[in-house]
Amino acid sequence: MPSFQFAWLDLAAVGLYVVFIVWLGLYLARRMETADDYFLAGRSLTWWLIGFSLFASNVSSSTLLGLASSAYGSGISVYNYEWMAALVLIFFVIFILPFYLRTRIYTIPEFLERRFDGRARMYFSGLLIVLNIMVDTAGALYAGALVVQILYPEVPIWLAVGILGLLAGLYTVAGGLKAVIYTDAVQAVLLLLGAVLVAALSFKAVGSWEVVTAQVPPSDLSIIRPANDPVLPWPGLVTGVFLLGFYFWCTNQFMVQRVLGARDLNHGRWGSLFAGLLKLPVLFIMVMPGIFARILYPPEQYPMLAANTDLVFPTLLFDLLPIGIRGLVITALVAAIMSSVDSTLNSASTLVTMDFIRKLRRTQNNHELVGAGRWVTAVFMGLAILWAPQIVRFPNLWTYLQAMLAYLAPPVVACFLVGIFWKRATRKSAFAGLVVGHLAAAVFLVLNLTDRLIVQTGPLSPEQQALVAAGVPVLHFLYLPPILLMISVIAMVVTSLLQPPPAPEEVKGVTWSPEFFRQESRELGGLPWYKNYRIQALGLLGLIVWILIWFR
Repeated sequence: MPSFQFAWLDLAAVGLYVVFIVWLGLYLARRMETADDYFLAGRSLTWWLIGFSLFASNVSSSTLLGLASSAYGSGISVYNYEWMAALVLIFFVIFILPFYLRTRIYTIPEFLERRFDGRARMYFSGLLIVLNIMVDTAGALYAGALVVQILYPEVPIWLAVGILGLLAGLYTVAGGLKAVIYTDAVQAVLLLLGAVLVAALSFKAVGSWEVVTAQVPPSDLSIIRPANDPVLPWPGLVTGVFLLGFYFWCTNQFMVQRVLGARDLNHGRWGSLFAGLLKLPVLFIMVMPGIFARILYPPEQYPMLAANTDLVFPTLLFDLLPIGIRGLVITALVAAIMSSVDSTLNSASTLVTMDFIRKLRRTQNNHELVGAGRWVTAVFMGLAILWAPQIVRFPNLWTYLQAMLAYLAPPVVACFLVGIFWKRATRKSAFAGLVVGHLAAAVFLVLNLTDRLIVQTGPLSPEQQALVAAGVPVLHFLYLPPILLMISVIAMVVTSLLQPPPAPEEVKGVTWSPEFFRQESRELGGLPWYKNYRIQALGLLGLIVWILIWFR
């Protein structure tokens, strides 16, 4: 295995990039005058900026390492999360996004108030703030610190977390969403370029695709896994991966906020579909290098890789790339870290400022709102830096992230699906669905923590196997979200049926109907075919089907 030694040219590339990206963010901060400017980039974002920013915010440093690591250890099925994201974004632009942009909301919880009531808004906003800081921001900082430790073992994790948080927080505090968006666009290009370089050189080292198919079992080159697979059973794609993807791409403020800043509905749709398109090549440029590494560095000959598969991507990086070019890819890793952190900080600041400060103080003063947003961003940056090192107390980052989202996301998904597609849902039903759903989630969590139920996230450990032998039931974590979703839906339906139906004017403009679809068809009739998002969505869907058939 290569030693992870930095050359001065590599360090210079990283240093120059950090200086440039911070300068760019501070430069864009000069024209922050209104709340629209700071929190939604003046609602002026074009499709390509939205698409690149969505992609960069989603692909963290842990993604670059984790996808290759998972492929090296268990095959390419980890790609299911990537193509499902594209499918969720198609659903998003058809059924959800139009209501967000037409109501001109600042935050996703604000939409719940438009459809239901203020209690649902406050509840969801508080939940999002906690998730943004304790899961999204802290998780991104922790993952970035792990990358730093792999490359520089002598750097303590708290120091790595602090430096990364301060760098990303500096330009986010000053420049708001516009700084985040434009720096994300630069970082997305670097991410793609770096991933393509590693994939191309690792494939060249392998020799040919025939070598891959001859040495890798067919099951490890299959995206869809059997129903009894301990990591990702195929029914879980529908029951769990789609629902968690819906929460992440359709209701999570830190992802959707850049779409709320779209110039118009078409740019929002084109940008979202562009992000979905960028997710599809991830199979070839981020997942497949892990398969190639298995051939180049067989586990039986490289026990260090077998023991710690997170070293797969750095090994390819330092073994195959020349000095200078290697610095470019290391810069892409830094870009991935900063892109995730700046997005989560900005969204948490928007939630507090627009859902609580503006509402409770009843102020529309732009100077006060921008100032409050900057202070909140700085405070949250500090909180995330303090919390991130505590994640080490969990078994691993994957367990930490899934434990939070599988329990907390389904009631939120229920509120949006029921609220948009069922006009009979009453104002009080959303709050009931959220509370009942999260109480049920708490019950499942307690059962899991007290070993009365095993919520499975992978192959069972010897201790878990002993519990199963003693009669403890097993529930795969991808089957938990639909259970909690149905509990929340039932609570919303029962609450609604016990109350008078909402007046038609209360739900007009915030619920979907066939007439909405027909009106939209008339509007799309005046566009060239290549600007019609439905045709674009069909093309994206065709690419998904082609990839799934090829690697079935």
